[in-house]
Amino acid sequence: MKALFISGALLLAGFAHAQHKSNVHFGIKGGLNITNLASSPDANYETKAGFHAGGLAHIHLSKSWALQPEIMYSGQGAQTNDAKVKLDYVNVPLQLQYMFDKGFRIQTGPQLGILAAANIKQGDSKTDVKESFKTAELGWTIGASYVGESGLGIDGRYNHGITRINENDGINLYNRGFQVGLFYVFKHKY
Repeated sequence: MKALFISGALLLAGFAHAQHKSNVHFGIKGGLNITNLASSPDANYETKAGFHAGGLAHIHLSKSWALQPEIMYSGQGAQTNDAKVKLDYVNVPLQLQYMFDKGFRIQTGPQLGILAAANIKQGDSKTDVKESFKTAELGWTIGASYVGESGLGIDGRYNHGITRINENDGINLYNRGFQVGLFYVFKHKY
């Protein structure tokens, strides 16, 4: 599944790049994450703050439509009364964007998350628990953004994990999170 998603995303981005070479613009982005874990059966997790940072390619397909593949480091997880679950991912979202009113965009698309690290922190003690989590997850994103003529923009989105992230069969954990951040697109054009 992971290989299929990556291959499809690269193929689509490559095709769009070949067809619209002058309509590809690169950029950087970063910001705040507010994440949590959904569980079945229900467990009492609280939100955890983190950050995201990385790069993007904005590919115009037409006047109103674009693809935006990204590669982002994302600090995720949750917390309980006495512990923090810290999950570090390299996320690869592929956003389909509808652009309107000179700078506004609504967006949605799949996201592949590759687990880089997993730790539980209790007080001063930190335990590596990466073997308790799956190496990859699939999610879906939805959001909106605005970019000004200068190329500077603001982005907000919700990330909804679709696949289970943990190895334990007794409980199912899924990533959930909101992101808000700034981005800059080099040589930006509407």
